[in-house]
Formats: sequence, C-alpha cells, structure tokens
Amino acid sequence: MERFIAHTINILPVLLEGLGVTLSLTFISALVGTLLGLLAALARISRNPLFTLPASGYVTLFRGTPLLLQLLFIYNALPQMGLRLPAFQAAVVAFSLNAGAYIAEIIRAAIQSIDRGQMEAARSLGMSYGMAMRRVILPQTYRRLLPPMVNELAALTKDTSLASSISILELMKYSQQFVSRTALVAQTFVWTAVFYLVVTVGLSTLASHLEKKLEARG
Repeated sequence: MERFIAHTINILPVLLEGLGVTLSLTFISALVGTLLGLLAALARISRNPLFTLPASGYVTLFRGTPLLLQLLFIYNALPQMGLRLPAFQAAVVAFSLNAGAYIAEIIRAAIQSIDRGQMEAARSLGMSYGMAMRRVILPQTYRRLLPPMVNELAALTKDTSLASSISILELMKYSQQFVSRTALVAQTFVWTAVFYLVVTVGLSTLASHLEKKLEARG
C-alpha cells in the first residue's frame, strides 16, 4: 500500500501537467469547431449551391478520412507547400476541422427537426431568413443539441491523445514517457484512464444538469 501511495504521489503531478494540455486542446478545438460546424450547417441547408457544395465537400472529407491522417497531413505535408505550423497550432487546426464536420451534421439535423411551419410563420411576420434563424429556429435547437454535442466533446477529449503522434506533451504522451522512465505501467495507465473518465463523466453530468434546467424553463 505504501508503495502504491508513493507511486501515486510521483505519477499525479506529471499527469496533471499533461491533462492541462489535453483540456486546452479540447476546449480551443471545441470552440473553433462549433463555429465552423454552425457555419457549415447553415451552408448545407442553404438553397444556394455556392454554399452547399463547399460545405458538403468539407463535411464529407473530414468525416470520411481518419483524424490521424488529417493531423499528420497538416503538420507534415503543409510545410512542403509553404505553410508550417507549430505542433500545438497544427493539432488545434486538425481537431477543429474534424470536430466542425461532425458538429455541422449535429446542428443540421437539429435545425431540420424543427417544424418548417416555424420558419414560414416567422417569414410571414416580415423576418428575414437570417433573423428567423437567429430568433426562432436556433433557440429551439438547444435541447436537441445537448446530448450529441456532449458526445462529440467527449470524443474530442479522447481524440486529443493523437496529438502525441506529433510530439505534443498531452496526457497520453506524458503517460508514455513516465512509463518509459519508471516501468510503472499499470499504475500510470490506470490513473490516465481515471483522468479521462473524470473529464468525460463531468461533461455528461454538466449536460444533464443543463438539460434539466432547459426542461424546467420550457
């Protein structure tokens, strides 16, 4: 027991440092990805092919290819085209673009689940399409968006472990380095799993709380 406690004291500060990087990657990518997803979703439901075709191509490309390939392309291939990004920025770009493609489909499905009569009624009152989306349609999608958005955010948290492939010292990379120095395989990976679980369960709990508050208001 004393050895376990001693090992834990050594492991936790190292993993906490990696967790900070993981959370930074997650939340920056989630914010940028949500903005990209919203724009892509609105473009996809537009009747203008100048918007729908590029948005559909973007979603198809980033949903249809592995995230690891996207990450390695941005970090390793773009420099050969004259665009070199530091590792952290390259990871944020890759994770944001990938998350944005999935979030676009989540938002598009939520918007299209709202009865069309809502838009028609708003337009009949003299609202423009953009105003009707902002004031009538989008506010009604929050409750439907919460569960799949939380699932996407949890998946993004776990996907940040791929950043170790371009030598970013996030949670998984710190775990691997600690194991290579100490050979404490089981303890290190158990605590790593606990950290990931705390984040994902925390997100689910927060989403459940927000969903209940929205239901109470509705």
